Amino acid sequence: MTLSTIALELVAPNVDRGREQALEDAHKVLRYSAQTGLGGRIGHVMIPGMIDEDEDRPVEMKPKMDVLDFWSVIKPELAGVSGLCTQVTSFMDEPTLRGRLTELSGAGFDGIAFVGVPRTMADGEGSGVAPTDALAMFGELVPNRGAILIPTREGEQGRFAFKCDRGATYGMTQLLYSDAIVGFLRDFAQQTDHRPELLLSFGFVPKMESKVGLIHWLIQDPGNAAVAEEQEFVKRLAGAEPTEKRKLMVDLYKRVIDGVVDLGFPLSIHLEATYGVSAPAFETFAEMLAYWAPDRP
Repeated sequence: MTLSTIALELVAPNVDRGREQALEDAHKVLRYSAQTGLGGRIGHVMIPGMIDEDEDRPVEMKPKMDVLDFWSVIKPELAGVSGLCTQVTSFMDEPTLRGRLTELSGAGFDGIAFVGVPRTMADGEGSGVAPTDALAMFGELVPNRGAILIPTREGEQGRFAFKCDRGATYGMTQLLYSDAIVGFLRDFAQQTDHRPELLLSFGFVPKMESKVGLIHWLIQDPGNAAVAEEQEFVKRLAGAEPTEKRKLMVDLYKRVIDGVVDLGFPLSIHLEATYGVSAPAFETFAEMLAYWAPDRP
């Protein structure tokens, strides 16, 4: 059972703004969707489970609404939209994690991607359940089990294949600012019979990125030349005028879609406005989806 969806990422607001901000975000989604011809086409909201990361994060991490609380506020506003989320597993023991996943599934989350420790820690650290173990452990509870896919990361072919072996039914990519995913999936298709669904992730880059650098920080991988090129592309997008920015993003989207659409992987699209939903972000997303979309392939 594939998702075949257009998913929009919404980050839960800080607790100090809580319900007010949540409702505001939902209403912005409705308004901008209607303005850009995307009304009724967003099938899922993807809500990341946030964890504290490095102290050098460009935007301070403040306490946020719980994923379930946020979802309970926005779900009634977004008729026909279902939920996806990421769930950190590495700090929960099995009974606690099972309870959490039961709650998420019961609340209308169609897919849950299991994620591990922040990058300040090594894979496998944490007192709870490793994401790869969770993939195998909760198959009967979570039919659509996701894993994060970073096509520029060293050793990712083997890492992602192992996650599929363990039961991942879909992979959600890191934000794509190059077409590295094309070569990755071409090689992966040749080396394995696994054909998980792919949520291809694309993010709008506003001018604010030039001053803040949050996206640059999110995709960082020091010493990785491929990522350095992506960071340069992000910098170019941030400094570009709206028309050029949209053209650059749509051209990238076309290259990725053209490169992967015939490789045998079910495809969904995951869209992110890292600094908050906006009219320019939705205008860009609409132009991308006019080229190809899972609801109108």
